[in-house]
Amino acid sequence: MRGLLIAGNWKMNGLIGESVQLIKEIQPANNEKIEIVLAPPFTALHAVNAYLSKDDSGQINNFFLAAQDVFWEEKGAYTGEVSPEMLANTGCYYVIIGHSERRQFFHETNKTVNKKIKASLKANLQCIVCIGETLEQRENGNTFSIIESQIKEGFANISSEELDKCIIAYEPVWAIGTGKTATPEQAEEIHQFIRKKIEEIFNKFSSEKMKILYGGSVNPGNVEGLLSKEDIDGALVGGASLKAESFNKIIQAGENTINN
Repeated sequence: MRGLLIAGNWKMNGLIGESVQLIKEIQPANNEKIEIVLAPPFTALHAVNAYLSKDDSGQINNFFLAAQDVFWEEKGAYTGEVSPEMLANTGCYYVIIGHSERRQFFHETNKTVNKKIKASLKANLQCIVCIGETLEQRENGNTFSIIESQIKEGFANISSEELDKCIIAYEPVWAIGTGKTATPEQAEEIHQFIRKKIEEIFNKFSSEKMKILYGGSVNPGNVEGLLSKEDIDGALVGGASLKAESFNKIIQAGENTINN
């Protein structure tokens, strides 16, 4: 079994004190097969990592720190950007790359996603790579071609060994922050397609090993149905990760799925 990964993307929310308080209220999963990934704003990464590293037990073992974005150069005259090495230096284990909001508002492309993946892997960061179609693309029947191009171009010249350090998050853009969610059946159909493409481009072993997450208005009311599907290996959670009560319920749903 691939296990489950529940990631909370806090986006541009939370001052340092608020971020630390939130992490204090999030309950670790009581199952080693579940990873909890937390992606606070850049400004809170160091403080959140300090808290995680100084827990009473020494370390919260299934909590991992993630950054919400990264730049592809190691250093240089790139005002406002943050390099993979800088993220690793703050304690990040994961980095989110190619989120739909980065693509929409900051003109991220499959090419820049590819450059960010390569740079992050070089810095030994694990990559959560986001792909997904817009409402217009879905209504025009282009979902599968868009997903395929995002995979092929985003992972161009990536080896199967490097791919083992990557996770794909399928996030239908039409379901992000809209309250709409793909049904478990709709999500599973795309996840199966993604896994098939990974097998075609790389190999069956990599396809079977890769975690594929669902992201798009995930909440306590719909997450268990999504996680019950064979090819859905976790969730990339936005708004519902900003309150401990709702995020803890999502983690609990993950535990229920694993235990059943």
